[in-house]
Amino acid sequence: MRVLGIETSCDETGVALYDTERGLLADALHSQVALHEAYGGVVPELASRDHVRRVLPLIRDVLDRADVALNDVDAIAYTKGPGLAGALLVGAGVASALGFALGKPVVGVHHLEGHLLSPLLADAAPAFPFVALLVSGGHTQWYDVRAVGDYVLLGDTQDDAAGEAFDKTAKLLGLPYPGGPAIAALAEGGDADAIALPRPMIDSPDLDMSFSGLKTAVLLRAREAASGGDPALLPDAVKADLAAAFQAAVVDVLVAKALRALDVSGRSSLVVAGGVGANRRLRAALVDALALRNARAFFPDPRYCTDNGAMIAMAGAQRLRHARRDYAFSVAPRWPLTETQQK
Repeated sequence: MRVLGIETSCDETGVALYDTERGLLADALHSQVALHEAYGGVVPELASRDHVRRVLPLIRDVLDRADVALNDVDAIAYTKGPGLAGALLVGAGVASALGFALGKPVVGVHHLEGHLLSPLLADAAPAFPFVALLVSGGHTQWYDVRAVGDYVLLGDTQDDAAGEAFDKTAKLLGLPYPGGPAIAALAEGGDADAIALPRPMIDSPDLDMSFSGLKTAVLLRAREAASGGDPALLPDAVKADLAAAFQAAVVDVLVAKALRALDVSGRSSLVVAGGVGANRRLRAALVDALALRNARAFFPDPRYCTDNGAMIAMAGAQRLRHARRDYAFSVAPRWPLTETQQK
């Protein structure tokens, strides 16, 4: 079965063609980073308009590179939610129109389920069941994943997600958007031990997290070190130390919670997905920590950590295999992952 996947939940237009027997045939992605950079974050109306401009050319490009005719596509998957309502409607509209015109099934996919299942695209894919860390701009959550469509929420962030904290910390340090890669790059030249920062909730017995206070601590340290209390006037070396200390604090919290999640669930495999999952320090720390427990961490290829069509096409194929089909033209800007359980 060949599934065309369309991702338009936020600021990336992703399209891919996935074959249940041959795997990923082709994928293409357009990032809107340059479009939103001047605003320091995503502007929903601009995002929606850009999806309209990009999605059809990307579909043609993917089909051409896969050498597959549109009529030979067996189903269309699109991101139904969560996300920006206007952006989601672009993908839903295109997918529903194609499904109606071709007489092919259409399935709405949960964006986070796409991320959660994205490591299945790798050659060394995890086997069910496993624990999953969804760590992105808007979400930092722990799930016990028993099978496709069988997810139990184990823990959640109480305020800012890790990705949000990266973006906000980058902004106060005068770094460009998006903040995650900028912080990681700057941290390479910094000393993580030079500035003391808290590890919020690292010792709490649950799997909940909090990153808002950490972001505030960075702001306070920056004001203390800056001339006249203006973080924009920080010396470059101090900025690098703050970036390194901030990154180390986030990693320490996530590693501690990862070990606790494995203990609570009794699992020996951890899947890490979402944009922050591309962070090299986080990956290395998790691999090392889990190895001491005879456990293993699985990551998608870095290019599939951010939003992409490949994860939507693959997750859509999994849903269709389990007879889950959505023929209605609908989106769900707010949609808890646990409400996607298979019936």
